This record gives sequence, structure tokens and C-alpha cells, in this order.
Amino acid sequence: MEDKMALLEAASNPHRATLDDAAGLSKLFASAFVDDPLFDYMVRPGVRRAAALEMFFHEILRARDIPQGEVWMSSDRHACVCWLSPDARRSPGGLVEKLSWLPFFIRVYGPARLSRGMAIAEAMENNHPSERHFYLTFIAVSPEYRGVGLGSRILKATLKQVDAAGSAAYVENSNPKNTTFYERNGFVARKNIAPVVAPPLVAMWRDARMQ
Repeated sequence: MEDKMALLEAASNPHRATLDDAAGLSKLFASAFVDDPLFDYMVRPGVRRAAALEMFFHEILRARDIPQGEVWMSSDRHACVCWLSPDARRSPGGLVEKLSWLPFFIRVYGPARLSRGMAIAEAMENNHPSERHFYLTFIAVSPEYRGVGLGSRILKATLKQVDAAGSAAYVENSNPKNTTFYERNGFVARKNIAPVVAPPLVAMWRDARMQ
């Protein structure tokens, strides 16, 4: 294992990701979410799952998250957190743009699970808070370094910027194992927004903290 102090220091001092980082970060997120219950429910099963996850994260990072400037990564690429600012764009706009994404989602979910993915996306959009906030879309740590504290370090580092902006924060927790992690960082569960047959997807909110 790499030196623990060096790992923690890198996670505590993240820098903004660029489009050149998208390929490497997509591998990080794919490895971190391969055992996530909600992604297990949505994404095509079998030997094609890892490739589908990597494709999903690469496209989301490249087309949405990184260009909007709030994707933060440790220099060693073992930890990354994706935020969207209060004025950022979350999803495709008009019908034509939404339809243009359909082939991509078919490749990610597979034809048999496309309806699951679309239902989750609809639930997320319908339940998204109207209050101004920073939106934590994804956070990942290299699987071999889970439990070291990298996730807490990089999240705390970026929450300082959220607090400096006087903003609330919001996340949808797709894995019950992470509930305590978010609670330790000030998030409070509001409700499960997942469709009835799907694994839990819990909306969690963190009030603004004035500095």
C-alpha cells in the first residue's frame, strides 16, 4: 500500500479535473460503482458491465461534469468528487436533445434494462430540490484504498468551498453502506426517491453553513 499519509494529503488538497483526466477518472468511477446496488439494478449484467460503467462515467464526465468546473481529484487519482454548482446544467434540455442520448443509454443499460434506467432518471429529476444548492453527483475512491479515509478527506476539502459560498448541498445516496459517511459530513436523509421495485435511492440534504 502506498504511504497512508501521502494518500491522505493528496485527497485533502484536490485540484480541478480537466478533460484530459476523463478517461482515467472513468476507470476510477467504474471500479468504485461496480458493486453499487442501484447500478447493479440498472446497468447491463455480465461481462459487459464493467465496460458499460466505464462508458457511462466517461461520457458524463466529458459532456457534463468536467466542463462545468466542479470535478475535484487527488493528484494520485485515487479519489475524486463531482459537484454541480447551483447554476449548472443537470440534464439534457429539449426533446430533441434527450432523444439524441437514447442510443447511449441503450448501450449502458442494455435494451432489457433501459426502462429501469429511465425510471430512475425520472425519479431523480422529479424529486430534485428547488432550493439553491451544490449537487454532489458522484464520489469515488479506488477500491484498494477504501477505509483509509480518502473519501472523507476529499469531501471535506470541497465542502469548504460549498460553505464559503453560503450554499446548501444535496446528494442521492445509492448505497446504504454509505449512509453513515454522509451523515458524518452533515447530510440528513429526507426520503427514498427510488421507484417501488428498485433498490433505495435516498435523497440527503446538508443545510448551508455560514463561515
